[in-house]
Amino acid sequence: MIHELLLALSGYPGTIFTWNKRTGLQVSQDLPFLHPSETSVLNRLCKLGSDYIRFTEFIEQHTGHVHQQEHHSIQTNQAGLNGVYLRAFCTGLDSMLQPYRQALLDLEQEAQLNQLVWNMEMRSYPVCLPPVRMALEKILAVCHGVMYKQLAAWMLHGLLLDQSEEFYVKQGPSAGGAAANQEEDEEDLGIGGLSGKQLKELQDLRLIEEENMLAPSLQQFSLRAEMLPSYVPIRVAEKILFVGESVQMFENHNHSPSRAGSILKHQEDMFATELHRLKQQPFFSLVDFENLIDGIRSTVAEHLWTLMVEESDLLGQLKIIKDFYLLGRGELYQVFIDHAQHMLKTPPTAVTEHDVNVAFQQAAHKVLLDDDNLLPLLHLTIDYQGKESKDVTGTREGATPPQESSPREVPPTGWAALGLAYKVQWPLHILFTPAVLEKYNVIFRYLLSVRRVQSELQHCWALQMQRKHLKSNQTDAVKWRLRNHMAFLVDNLQYYLQVDVLESQFSQLLQQINSTRDFESIRLAHDHFLSNLLAQSFILLKPVFHCLNEILELCHNFCSLVSQNVAPLDERGTAQLDILVKGFSRQSFLLFKILSGVRNHQINSDLGPDMTLHYTLGR
Repeated sequence: MIHELLLALSGYPGTIFTWNKRTGLQVSQDLPFLHPSETSVLNRLCKLGSDYIRFTEFIEQHTGHVHQQEHHSIQTNQAGLNGVYLRAFCTGLDSMLQPYRQALLDLEQEAQLNQLVWNMEMRSYPVCLPPVRMALEKILAVCHGVMYKQLAAWMLHGLLLDQSEEFYVKQGPSAGGAAANQEEDEEDLGIGGLSGKQLKELQDLRLIEEENMLAPSLQQFSLRAEMLPSYVPIRVAEKILFVGESVQMFENHNHSPSRAGSILKHQEDMFATELHRLKQQPFFSLVDFENLIDGIRSTVAEHLWTLMVEESDLLGQLKIIKDFYLLGRGELYQVFIDHAQHMLKTPPTAVTEHDVNVAFQQAAHKVLLDDDNLLPLLHLTIDYQGKESKDVTGTREGATPPQESSPREVPPTGWAALGLAYKVQWPLHILFTPAVLEKYNVIFRYLLSVRRVQSELQHCWALQMQRKHLKSNQTDAVKWRLRNHMAFLVDNLQYYLQVDVLESQFSQLLQQINSTRDFESIRLAHDHFLSNLLAQSFILLKPVFHCLNEILELCHNFCSLVSQNVAPLDERGTAQLDILVKGFSRQSFLLFKILSGVRNHQINSDLGPDMTLHYTLGR
């Protein structure tokens, strides 16, 4: 019976030791030559055989390796489990069962039932014993072998080998967490129209993002955090993601090798050797693992810094962004506003985009901006209803992607639909992504609207100077006093935006770029720069941004009223002027209250102090 027992424990039951899917391996009932105590001992041994049979069934189910006869073969996998890591686990598990099989062979050779019973009983309680831990570590080492192969493909060649979606890097953007927007009270608190929700936004120190204003970057790859081993920190996974993305960018771009070179500085073989060395280690060492990842990341980041800053003139590109998206070339846009005013004051049509680009070129020539290499990279866009989605500007590398062709509101004026597209050259497109350029476009439209209203108010001042010799009445005094108040506020807003925000933040950005040789530090500094522009210019703070837009609209309406009425205002014009006076007074008071609240709650010590101070003095 010893032979039958050893066969059963090897996964081959018979008539004495039977197999049942539910109860496992057992001694046949009512064997006359077995004492009940012997039956009990044998059934305890059969528990080992049951575990072994189930282990081998699991291995066969997921790898196709056969270790038992057909009479207890497993059914089709119904759990849907699959993947290279599961197969690696099965391989490791199978190797851990080999000592068990060898022991059975040794016992059969020795034919010593007592020793067999002793050995099997000692193995009946494996939990927390050193041999079990060693076995699990060996199984884990086999699984790590698969991970190192995926890492080598991803970090050294930009290849994502993950058919079963088990790796912690995936293609496409991360799912993210959509925070639930809690319903908040909208009741008016009696502070010039400031609602409870708006006040809570200020008190909670939250900067509110307008819809689609800060859309996430269109990442090609992202982390799958749920697949990351618990002992691998997220900071390490982010470095792995960065390296693979950078390597793939180089692999996929048909660029001159003499200029780009190898992003890994031709150290691929060395890094591959180091990864292989870690793969051969019996135990996973996070210190060794992270040190190697850091070495690869540093090599890639430094090479990207050299390529972008020294070879691709990043500082020059940032100057272009500042000159055109941030209106650094103020004289250019002043002339452009004069040229395009008549064509953009009405809703846009199919020819508006062509006309404004002609006006933009004419303005560039007028201010002696005749850069044959730069101007072809810039293109003004008009987003109007019915515009085809396959716009030529949307297909440019690094340009703002075309808007979806679904029905949308017709822009009230061409100014509201105006945008700027810039053809970013490789490899700067990894910094100036379409999403980043769209954020710059948000700032561009905002700054242009302020500049345009300032220009209109200056034109009204010129009209006032032309008529100062004429007899004036009380309405004229109200009209010009309102213009002075409007000009004071808009001039201070313009100064604050250009000097305290744009120039200050741009200077800090250049300083940060010049103080590092790491591309990721540059990208972080640029993201911080762009976020500060959006925040400190009030674009992200909805109460202030809405209030400023209302004020600019009131100023525009006032300029239209003055320009269209050369003679003294009639009764209808006087009524319109009265509405503008009350509207501007209410909105400017609300602006002062909100900005004062912002300063008091210390959302940002740099957030509009000059505007608040100047406005206080003006009142």
